[in-house]
This record gives sequence, C-alpha cells and structure tokens, in this order.
Amino acid sequence: MNASTTSPTDALTRALADLDRIILGKSEAVRLALTCLLARGHLLIEDVPGVGKTTLAHALAHVLGLAWQRVQFTSDLLPADIIGVSVFDAPSGGFSFKKGPMFTQLLLADEVNRASPKTQSALLEAMEERQVSVDVTTYRLPDPFFVVATQNPFEQLGTFRLPESQLDRFLMRISLGYPDAAHERALLAGGDRRDLLAGMPPALNPDAVRELQATAQRVHIAPALLEYVQTLVASTRQRSDIQIGLSPRAGQGLVRAARAWAMLAGRDMVIPEDVQAVFAPVASHRLDAGVNTGADHAALIAALARGVAVPI
Repeated sequence: MNASTTSPTDALTRALADLDRIILGKSEAVRLALTCLLARGHLLIEDVPGVGKTTLAHALAHVLGLAWQRVQFTSDLLPADIIGVSVFDAPSGGFSFKKGPMFTQLLLADEVNRASPKTQSALLEAMEERQVSVDVTTYRLPDPFFVVATQNPFEQLGTFRLPESQLDRFLMRISLGYPDAAHERALLAGGDRRDLLAGMPPALNPDAVRELQATAQRVHIAPALLEYVQTLVASTRQRSDIQIGLSPRAGQGLVRAARAWAMLAGRDMVIPEDVQAVFAPVASHRLDAGVNTGADHAALIAALARGVAVPI
C-alpha cells in the first residue's frame, strides 16, 4: 500500500494500526494524539520517564510522513537555539537569518519543562500564529506544523512549571502510564519499538494530512451540541474551587477536537460521546493552575462532565 495512491481515509486507518503496533496497549492515548494533530492542535505528553513519550512522538512523525526535528530542552537552552539566529555575512556585509529546528513540520520538544520559562516562551508565537518574528522580520512556518512536547511531572528535580499562557497553547495533554502485564511482557520480549519504524513506510504524507485536517473541520456539529460545549465551558467559571475557568480558545479547541475524534471513528457528525471523550484531555491542563491545592483533579473533571445535561 502506498500513501500516494491510497485515499486519505484508508491511509488514516492504516496509520492508526501502525501506531498501535509501535505503542503497545495504549490505544486510547494513540487516538487522542492523532485526534489532536488532525484538529490542528499541539500535544503535551506528561508522564514519568521511560513510558514511551518520545517513542510516541517519533512514531507520529514517521507514520504521518512529516519532516521532524527533536530538541532536547535543558536549563541552558536559549530561544535562538530553537528559532534560529542572524549571522553576519562577510561577502555581502549584511546579516542573514539561519533557521533553527523550529522550521519543520513536527517539532518534538523533549522534556520541555527542563528549560527556563524564557526559552519555553519562544514557542508561544510559533504555536499560536505558526510563524516566528526575528529582527522585525516574520517567517512563516511549514504547513502542517505541530509541536509535540513531553514533560516530566513538575515535582521532579530540575523542572520548571509551564506558565498558563504556554499551557493554553496545547490543545491536549495526555499521559501514557505504565503498560499492563501482558504488554510489558511483550515489550521485554521484543527490542526497541523505534527499530520497527525503519521497516514501516509512512502511511500518510503532508498533503494527505492537510486534506484530513480540512475534512475534520467539515464534520457536522449540531447547535444543541454547541450549546452543550458552551455550558461545559461556562460551568468551569462558576465553581468556587476553580480560580480560572476555561477560555473561549479552550472552547474552540474542544469543538475542533470533538470533530476530529468523530472523523477518526468514521462518522461525519459529532455526537455527545465525542465531546465527552476529548473533554478531559482538552480541559485538565488548563484548569491545573486554577484549581485549589489539594483538590482531586480527575474527580473534578469528571464532576464537571457529569454536572451538565447531555443533549438528547
């Protein structure tokens, strides 16, 4: 099967199957990651080291057929190390801009919260506007452009908490968690999962990804479901135990994610279950900083979802 001769929908099905072969036993997380990218969002993967965060990002880039760059974020990383820098060109007597690893289709920002807040903020314009500004010149980034960032729990040594403005740029935050016993046994019996990618041709290519993104945004969502989303978002602003509720940008992201999730399930219209499936990954990291200390975060998200009547 060739990505150039297969319909994007069939290729998407193959991409899912390939990702499930690489990331064992994490079907829901894989679907959420693909949903995020099809919704033109950026993905934050948070978990302890060694559970497959970087492997998932690598597999996404390979299966989608995208050019990608990996940047290991460290405490001494500078914004220019990511964006690029102007260098003096002796023959012309002027400066020319040397593009950094940001200029790619999928940027893997590995352990993003090990860099200082100043370096983390270098991603803001790129993630929101899909462009970077250097020396009063604006440079467009490739299309598609995704940031897949991994972060370790901020309680670990050498990490910085991502600011709210940075967190809001990520459409979703997901975790992988430890594998169950059967899949961990399969991991122990096999080799490095990334070695499998070498013999696995990409299922998609940049043109097909752009077409699928456009198709996802044409998935129908009824007015009653838009009202459901609006009520869900409003409910986060009315609770006394939440200091900062969801923003309008979060609501727009929730709609985009629900459409992409529906398309991934083979439907051309959104149903309430689609909204519910993506609500926690879209909302949880945005509510982190605003929730009173000591609150059971997962229980709070679940209570918010239960507290809004589902349209029939």
